[in-house]
Amino acid sequence: MTITVEEAPAEASVTPDAFEPRTHIPVRDATEVGERREVHAARLEDRFALLGAAAAALAVAGLLFGWIAPLSGIAGFVVVAFLTFVLIYALLVSISADGREVRDRVMTVVLASAGVILFSALLFVVLFTLYRGWDALTNINFFFQDMQFAGPLDGLDVGGIAHAIVGTLIQIGIALAITIPLGIVTALFLNEVGGRFARFVRTIVDAMTALPSIVAGLFVYSAIILGLGLQRSGFAAALAITVMMLPIMIRASDVVLRLVAGNLREASYALGASKWRTVWHTVLPTARSGLVTAIILATARGIGETSPVLLTSGVTNVLNTNPFDGPMISLPLQVFTLVGSPEPNYIARGFGTAAVLMLLVLTLFATARVLGGRGPGVLSPRQQRTALARSRRDLARIEPTVAETTPTRTPERPQEEPQ
Repeated sequence: MTITVEEAPAEASVTPDAFEPRTHIPVRDATEVGERREVHAARLEDRFALLGAAAAALAVAGLLFGWIAPLSGIAGFVVVAFLTFVLIYALLVSISADGREVRDRVMTVVLASAGVILFSALLFVVLFTLYRGWDALTNINFFFQDMQFAGPLDGLDVGGIAHAIVGTLIQIGIALAITIPLGIVTALFLNEVGGRFARFVRTIVDAMTALPSIVAGLFVYSAIILGLGLQRSGFAAALAITVMMLPIMIRASDVVLRLVAGNLREASYALGASKWRTVWHTVLPTARSGLVTAIILATARGIGETSPVLLTSGVTNVLNTNPFDGPMISLPLQVFTLVGSPEPNYIARGFGTAAVLMLLVLTLFATARVLGGRGPGVLSPRQQRTALARSRRDLARIEPTVAETTPTRTPERPQEEPQ
C-alpha cells in the first residue's frame, strides 16, 4: 500500500493591504462641497423670495376677492393670502435649493407665522383692554375707592375697584396657602413613595385637571354653603379656587420631580442621608425653579376664574377684609358684573378692571420668578454670605483641633562623618 504525502501549501505572504479597513469614507473634492451656511442666518435670495412671495400672495388674494371669485370677508382674505404665500414661497425656494431645504424653509415660515399670530392675538387683547378702560385707569380714585357711593350714572371720578383688588388678593392668598403645601406633598408622595394607591391618586389628579370650573363651584356651594349652612364668603370662594388649582399644581410638580436625576438621590444615600433628608436637601432644591413654574401655572388657573366665585363669594360693592364674614367680590367677578351693564361708565370700569387683573397677574408672576427662578445650586448674595460665614466658623473650630493632633517633628541633625 502506497501512501502519498502532499506538501502543505506555502504560507501566504502578509501584505500591508491585508490590514486596510474594508469601509472606505469617500472624500469629496473641494469643488463638490456646497456653500457653507450659518444655521440661523438668511441669505439675500431667501429674503427676496420671502418678500416676493408676500407681494404675490397679496396680489392673488386681491384678484380673487375683488375681480375673479365672488369671495368676501377679512378672515377669508387672510387665509387665502397665507396659503398662497406658502405655495409661492416654496416654489421660489425650490429654484435654487433641494427638497430638504425647501421643506426646512417652508416649516420655518409656518412656525414663525404661528408665533406671530399668537403674539398678535395677545397684543390685540392687551391693547384693546387698555384702550377701552383707559378713561377709568387715568383716575386715581379708581384704585383706592370702592363702589359703595358710585351709581350707574355717576362719572368715572367717583368709585373704584379697591374692594375687588383686596378680595382677589385675599382669596388667591388663601388658595395658595392651601394649594402649595398640599400639592407639593402629594407630588412627593407620587414620586418618592409610589405604590398602588399612588397610581390611583395620579389617575384622579389627571381626571380633575379637565374639571369644569362650574363643577368646582357647585361642589363647594353644595358641600360648604348648603351642607354646613355657612354663608357666601371669601373663604368659600378660596376653597372653590383651591379645587381648580390643586390638580394643576400636583400634575406640574409631579412632572418636575420626575426630572430630578436619580444619581443625586443615590449620592445622598451614599453619604448616609435618610430618605426625607434627601428629599428636603437634594430633591426640592434641585426642582425649585420647576416648582415655581408649577405655582405660576396654578395661580394663572385660579386667579381668573369667575363661575366658581360667582356661586360661592357673592357680589358686593363694599370693601370687606374678613374672608369668613359676608360676601367678598374679586376682580374677575367685578369684570363680569360691570361689563354686563348697559352704562358706558360701567363698561369702562369693567375694561379697566380687566387691565388691572392682567397687571396683577404679571406682577405675581414676576415676583415668583425672582424668588425662585434661580437654577439648582445657584445661591443668592445673602445665601453666599451665610455660607461664607459658616465656612469661616467651621475653619476656626477645626484649626485648633488639627494643631493639637498633629505631632511636632524636630529637625534631625545631620550625622557627622567619622574622621
